Amino acid sequence: MRDLPRPVFDANATSQSEFGDLPVWDLTDLYAAPDAPELARDLAWLETECAAFAADYQGKLAGLSAEAMLACVERHEKIDMIQGRVMSFAGLRYYQQTTDPERAKFFSDCQDKITTYSTPLVFFSLEINRIEDAALDALFAANADLARYKPIFDRLRAMRPHQLSDELEKFLHDQSVVGSSAWNKLFDETVAGLTFTVDGGDLNIEGTLNLLSEPDRPTREKAARELARVFGENVKLFARVHNTLAKEKEIEDRWRKMPTPQTGRHLANHVEPEVVEALRNAVVAAYPKLSHRYYELKRKWLGLDTLQVWDRNAPLPIEDTKTVAWTDAQTLVLDAYAGFDPEMAQIAQPFFTKGWIDAGVKPGKAPGAFAHPTVTDVHPYVMLNYLGKPRDVMTLAHELGHGVHQVLAAGQGELLSSTPLTLAETASVFGEMLTFRKLLAEATSQTEKKVLLAGKVEDMINTVVRQIAFYDFECKLHDARRQGELTPDDINALWMSIQGESLGPAFTFMEGYETFWAYIPHFIHSPFYVYAYAFGDGLVSALYAVYEEGDPGFQAKYFEMLRAGGSKHHKDLLAPFGLDASDPKFWDKGLGMIAGMIDELEAMS
Repeated sequence: MRDLPRPVFDANATSQSEFGDLPVWDLTDLYAAPDAPELARDLAWLETECAAFAADYQGKLAGLSAEAMLACVERHEKIDMIQGRVMSFAGLRYYQQTTDPERAKFFSDCQDKITTYSTPLVFFSLEINRIEDAALDALFAANADLARYKPIFDRLRAMRPHQLSDELEKFLHDQSVVGSSAWNKLFDETVAGLTFTVDGGDLNIEGTLNLLSEPDRPTREKAARELARVFGENVKLFARVHNTLAKEKEIEDRWRKMPTPQTGRHLANHVEPEVVEALRNAVVAAYPKLSHRYYELKRKWLGLDTLQVWDRNAPLPIEDTKTVAWTDAQTLVLDAYAGFDPEMAQIAQPFFTKGWIDAGVKPGKAPGAFAHPTVTDVHPYVMLNYLGKPRDVMTLAHELGHGVHQVLAAGQGELLSSTPLTLAETASVFGEMLTFRKLLAEATSQTEKKVLLAGKVEDMINTVVRQIAFYDFECKLHDARRQGELTPDDINALWMSIQGESLGPAFTFMEGYETFWAYIPHFIHSPFYVYAYAFGDGLVSALYAVYEEGDPGFQAKYFEMLRAGGSKHHKDLLAPFGLDASDPKFWDKGLGMIAGMIDELEAMS
């Protein structure tokens, strides 16, 4: 492999591309370099403070006064913040270039140290969960500053029925670095290191997946078949990763007496299982009027007897295929945000000017996109793999929405700012919707409007239908793994069992598509994460309907919702808008918006 550039820490740094100067992260707001004295200082402080915290509080939590409990929580919060700063720096450097051994080692070493230092803290949640409800309620009643942290205690105590002995909890904590974390890194490094050859040129996974949305159908087919070839060559390794992680989860779930593989995710998301089930059932029931109907339209537009997997994200024949320059993408998204409220654009602006975005596609860089909140006394960082496609502009709007949310929620402090996954997608999907609506309003022809509507429908199908199909695949995978080891063919069959159902009769599936489960990171990093996308999309569709109806003070209520971070339950956050996600009809409203757009497209055809 050719030599790769060293990390860049210049706030004004950019990478050259055909789309203009693309920004590169400036990580100095975290630490100046891996050997920065501040980093060494913070690691030394963590080692000392974690031990001191345990010495001061272990075995004593039940007897603390309200004031002493507040001091204890605030000390724990500071430890969390310093740990988060160290791991954010190490993780972001690693994701910039996952194939660099030095970065991988630095990330792993930091993870090992943090795990070792924080082992003495395991007692905290265990002892909190042994305190009687009445005693805790009395503490909250006695001190308003402590009562602000009640949601944290509530989340900890939701795990009470699933808590293990102190010794077992410490073992699981220590063992994590050679358990799921190690398998996650193996997966990341393997995917980032894959090479795909299309028309004589070598590409990474991001560049190859991008070819699936090229206007030239033979190019799309070559890319799809090359993806299938490389995934097939590596499928045994990917199957081993999935088998191991699913079995590890099954063992821990069994010990914790989790009733289902999904229970842990629902608890982490602070969402009731019946709410997720209502969402899942509503989406599956809507497949015929959403994805099946849309892809039949697309089949006709493309003039094909059947759609192949390489046609799913193909541009329409009438679509303008020119790429979008980075500066144009920036202007478009910021203008859309400002049209909603100038404050939203003001919060987003520094991401572009202060090195908070890493946008270019580079060798070894992690695929996909994300917004990482780091810690509440710094700021978020956004990662993209920008290739100038209209979908890349929407990805920018999406991740920047996350960033705005994270900036606003930071005022809650380290423990309360983190938003459950089900609500974490709210601002991101809303940012996409604002950008789409601006483009639609400015469309100057029926053709342009049709292309925009079709693109939005495809994005919503990918976010709702596709993610619920992924959720069903995971449910089947984890259920099947409980019965024994799964061969690659077993996993392939589970994958294909949901593809036709979700995409519909317009599709024929090429040989090799059965391995396309292999590269999806959510299955590895966050089992059952994917339903949060559908939850967020449905929630935003309902929210946007309220906004379009002219709800008085909508912007103020929206910002208040984002500022709440993880301090409120979804029922409390949605109540000011007259919405309730626990009502099964709630999901029909969001799905109805997608169906309405398909109605418009049918009328145009």
